[in-house]
Amino acid sequence: MAGGAFVDTSGVRHYEGKVTAFVLITCFVAAMGGLLFGYDLGITGGVTSMDEFLIKFFPSVYKKMKDETHETSQYCKFDDQLLTLFTSSLYLAALIASFFAATTTRAWGRKASMFIGGFFFLVGALLNGLAVNIEMLIIGRLFLGLGVGFCNQSVPVYLSEMAPANIRGALNIGFQMMITIGILAANLINYGTSKMKNGWRVSLGLGAVPAIILCIGALCLDETPNSLIERGDHEKAKSMLKRIRGTQNVDEEFQDLVDASEEASKVDHPWKNISQPEYRPQLTFCSCIPFFQQLTGINVIMFYAPVLFKILGFGDDASLMSAVISGGVNVVATLVSVFTVDKFGRRLLFLEGGTQMFICQVIIGIMIAAKFGLTGQGQFSKGEADILLFFICAYVAAFAWSWGPLGWLVPSEICALEVRPAGQAINVAVNMFFTFIIAQVFLTMLCHLKFGLFFFFAGFVVIMTVFIAVLLPETKNVPIEEMNRVWKSHWFWTKFVPDQVVVGGNNKKVAP
Repeated sequence: MAGGAFVDTSGVRHYEGKVTAFVLITCFVAAMGGLLFGYDLGITGGVTSMDEFLIKFFPSVYKKMKDETHETSQYCKFDDQLLTLFTSSLYLAALIASFFAATTTRAWGRKASMFIGGFFFLVGALLNGLAVNIEMLIIGRLFLGLGVGFCNQSVPVYLSEMAPANIRGALNIGFQMMITIGILAANLINYGTSKMKNGWRVSLGLGAVPAIILCIGALCLDETPNSLIERGDHEKAKSMLKRIRGTQNVDEEFQDLVDASEEASKVDHPWKNISQPEYRPQLTFCSCIPFFQQLTGINVIMFYAPVLFKILGFGDDASLMSAVISGGVNVVATLVSVFTVDKFGRRLLFLEGGTQMFICQVIIGIMIAAKFGLTGQGQFSKGEADILLFFICAYVAAFAWSWGPLGWLVPSEICALEVRPAGQAINVAVNMFFTFIIAQVFLTMLCHLKFGLFFFFAGFVVIMTVFIAVLLPETKNVPIEEMNRVWKSHWFWTKFVPDQVVVGGNNKKVAP
């Protein structure tokens, strides 16, 4: 069998139930955790392009930015390690937090992790908004990172566990939708505050708003049946499952959840367990998907959109407005994924998105090479700038309906309960680690690789698209508890997944 498109899922069970208003409302509230991550992604680039912010914290960067003598290449004007540390320190803290969040999510529940994440983000936003020196600014960023780490660990798992299998993709992508809304809101706020005195304080401080919303929402949410069963409250879990599914006939699904939980409870070391050969598919995708997601180069746009547009010759207002436009495209394109992921599947969106991103990055690289060359001296005309912005938006759209949402959806839905906390922690940790690396080195890479940076990322897009085409089976409409059957049916992964998976010393049947 070639590729992963033709996986036999005929043996997978499908449970009775319907889409209830309770589930939709619950998942909407939980997905608000994405606002935190999105707001920070969008706000950082705009703030670091504001004159007052640079004068106060990074005067050497401001001096280079205003240099009109052409002694400094356009590619290198924002190349400053302390400035990039302001952006990247958050993701280093998020990486560390993800490992603590895995334990919290399993022991205290998904709600607790979401609340803790919101609280940390609230503290960080207030510290940043009130910052008087670079140390206070970085400490605030570290608190923001702790919040992001806890939320990115718990929210996708919560959404996957609450959602019926037939719309799990759409509801889980609600997390990515909130990320894109947060980015757009941040871009609009930056555009509005850029003319205000100390507007950067308003931009950074308003991060407290989504944090407060999440804290209140987490207190009001119900826990998932999986989490309740994990902690021994079977009666409440069954009642919650009936409410979620909108039917009294949940015995089969409930028993499967109980069986999965009992097997998972026998696992003393989920981190050790996920490294076993039978969990090789889950470990591979929980590691490689977030790695490739960051090597698409998307954070070149999301972190530094106003900075990048300013480097390319857009004016101050034009650079911020261009970031707003690309942020708007991001939101609309994510809606495309919401309505198509459970109809066309994960693989098709991955493959189409990868192809479109590759084409756009090559064209962007060629345009920048033609105008700026190796010297970094030049400027786009208005018409050329509009064409460049179009291809940047087309690239953002492709990411927004493919690798953006699916980078969170697929790792959260493929892991059996006994390795789910470890799998999601690996997903978040790898994502945050490479987000940190890209954030820290991007401006330096731009200075040295120049237009070649876009060809660098385009090369990785080719590699990851082939990776998906060959190794990822289709997982749409498959209940999480039945996911191992998909691996057993895949031409490559079947060699790792035995008919009987050993969990806690007992055999767990995978395929009939």
